[in-house]
Amino acid sequence: MDENTERKQSNTQGIHMMDNSADLGVKNDQEKLRQAAHAHLQGRQWHEAEIAFTALLGQDGEDQDAMLGLAVVLDRLEQYDRMYETAEHAAQLDPGSALALACKARALQKLDHLSEATIANDQALLLDTNLALAWFNRSGQQLLQERYPEALVNTSLARNPDYLIALEVKGDILRRYARLQEVVQTMSHALQIAPDDVACLNLMAHALRTLGEYDALLEVTRKLVLLTPDSLFAWESHMYALRGLGRFEEAEEAIDHVLELDSTNVRYWMIKADNLYRQHRYREAVSVSERALQIDEEYAPAQRIHEKAMKLMYQQKRKKK
Repeated sequence: MDENTERKQSNTQGIHMMDNSADLGVKNDQEKLRQAAHAHLQGRQWHEAEIAFTALLGQDGEDQDAMLGLAVVLDRLEQYDRMYETAEHAAQLDPGSALALACKARALQKLDHLSEATIANDQALLLDTNLALAWFNRSGQQLLQERYPEALVNTSLARNPDYLIALEVKGDILRRYARLQEVVQTMSHALQIAPDDVACLNLMAHALRTLGEYDALLEVTRKLVLLTPDSLFAWESHMYALRGLGRFEEAEEAIDHVLELDSTNVRYWMIKADNLYRQHRYREAVSVSERALQIDEEYAPAQRIHEKAMKLMYQQKRKKK
């Protein structure tokens, strides 16, 4: 073999090694991206997971794992049109994928295509009778028909006790039935899985507020007002928790936030007046109760606070003399 031939063979081998090395580098990068996508999904970092799964699909448009991961994420982001398109593509590529069909059914259900959703979901259950999402979908169909299918939700949870969406739906069903202690138990489990889930915190706050468990309510509402600072329900519940514990001075901030969000509600002005009255700030209570009566002069609770505060305000004046 002459020197030129050897040189050509050596160059060819070097090119193949470089190609293999490049391919390996791409695969390693894809694997790192996939691991990051699933870590974001596990950590409920929906937007980060969406970006990572979308990037994987940009590299391989038929990546089944990325499509199913993206479909799950889009469900949590309430992007149901995209969820349907993604799940439909996954189901076309793999007609035997129960999860793809169940994701498709979930999206169709949310888009009010209930007949098509039922067909897709039944196909998913034929492929995998233990798929929690498919059982949850079936319960969701009945919930939309106001049949409150607690048994089907329980079936879904029996297959996956930590399925957060099913826990949320069960909590809402129990709330509708006024089974509030069970709501607290169910949401306690849900919040162990996802401590900052707003839907679960709202359900827990509603139950604790109705039950008058103000210490526990305060723990929940402290989180809610940080996570949802523009939520009237969060600030109103926080106000009730503080007032229920007799912490009227601290309740002032919460009441002011409530009034910022809804300044036309006579009841909130009455509560502010009552809160001032309980702190013996009678002059301010008179002024605020008059503001309430400007909104509704027939509102009896505001009338009573105004009368009581006016009486005690004059008594204070006489004592000072």
